[in-house]
Amino acid sequence: MGKVAIVMGSDSDLPTMSDAAKVLEEFGIEYFISVVSAHRTPERMFEFAKNAHKTFDVVIAGAGGAAHLPGMIASMTRLPVIGVPIKTSTLSGIDSLYSIVQMPAGIPVATVAIGNAKNAGLLAAQIIALKDERIAEKIEEFRKKQSGEVLEKAKKLEELGWDKYLGTK
Repeated sequence: MGKVAIVMGSDSDLPTMSDAAKVLEEFGIEYFISVVSAHRTPERMFEFAKNAHKTFDVVIAGAGGAAHLPGMIASMTRLPVIGVPIKTSTLSGIDSLYSIVQMPAGIPVATVAIGNAKNAGLLAAQIIALKDERIAEKIEEFRKKQSGEVLEKAKKLEELGWDKYLGTK
């Protein structure tokens, strides 16, 4: 069974990054979660990245602002790294997104939408599912459930009309 590391540049990122942990818990995937700052604790980040492959199968790294954490970890590990740009007060996370997604050729970081740690958790689960049939089955169940929920909402909307559906009439 695989194990995922969820790291972030600051504890202020935890409300966002906890969504990845929730997904991994839902799928029964073991994870580690902590703060590893590329700028304030570079030695900790270096040690984490250099040794991550000994314990983990995937790294989810969230960062805001300059957002160097995902790229720096990716530069020092052979593991897949999923970057989560954190929404910032200054530029609403666009700065974080650009910093994470604009990696140079040869050092990839899979990047999800700003603040979308849930998708990072799902992507990590899909990576783990490549070698764990139990997780693959849970992903299939999740997708079927998700589709069923959308179809129920579509039916309700079609029956009620948009105004009653929204409760405006």
